Amino acid sequence: MERDINEIKKKTSSFVLESYQRLTPQEVEKQLTHSLGCSRKEIKTAIKELVTSGELTYSYLFGCTFLEPSFNRPVRVSKHIVLKPPEINYNKLPKDIIINIQPGASFGTGQHPTTRLCLRGLEHLLIETGRLIRNKQTLGLDIGTGSGVLAIASVLMGISRMVGTDIDACARSEAIENIKLNRLDQNVSIENRELKDFSKKIDLLCANLRVPSLKNLYSHIKKIISDRGALVLSGIKEEESDNVIDFYTKERFELLWFESEKGWTCAIFLG
Repeated sequence: MERDINEIKKKTSSFVLESYQRLTPQEVEKQLTHSLGCSRKEIKTAIKELVTSGELTYSYLFGCTFLEPSFNRPVRVSKHIVLKPPEINYNKLPKDIIINIQPGASFGTGQHPTTRLCLRGLEHLLIETGRLIRNKQTLGLDIGTGSGVLAIASVLMGISRMVGTDIDACARSEAIENIKLNRLDQNVSIENRELKDFSKKIDLLCANLRVPSLKNLYSHIKKIISDRGALVLSGIKEEESDNVIDFYTKERFELLWFESEKGWTCAIFLG
């Protein structure tokens, strides 16, 4: 007896999205045929329809074909936040926050779990708890801004002004373009500066970096974060999370929230 193709498509899409590693179409077919108890033909049909609709896409690496989630379409990354290419229309729900992101070379299009985790963390901090935005004027800093998506999201969720920094000229150029696409030129600026060059107190600091960098920046972060400020830190492997949390809560900061996805963790600390 054939199963409902829509149910198979839903299971196939979730399986690919939640996988810790890239999967070939053959691996997807083999594993889902076993776990769902349906035929390879049904899985192949589901994959074909998911690729045709743009929900999944093929990627190619070292002569091998992989099946991956597609981000060349609107993608909901949290309860309220939807990332989408600028040329695609999307019928938003009343409380949706739509962010236009032009696919490019810079990190931060939503494909990596750490980007999605940071966005969910910002949503928790700024919408669900309502922290920081009670102040009339708030200043945020996004270190290693990449596409600029975290800076853009922060302003759309209530931060008055964000500064994004990146040492890569290509990233700065793409971030500036994304800021223009979201009409936030007056609220977000992109600069080539190091953290030690900042003297103003920061209410929100985002850093999606690897653990050695997060630790090296600690002394500067401690100096510039405001008394009621918050840190959104990611780029942390799950097995590193306890070490980072202990490191940041040892002296001053308090852990507010953390979440993991596909082996990566994001944590929010309060000053």
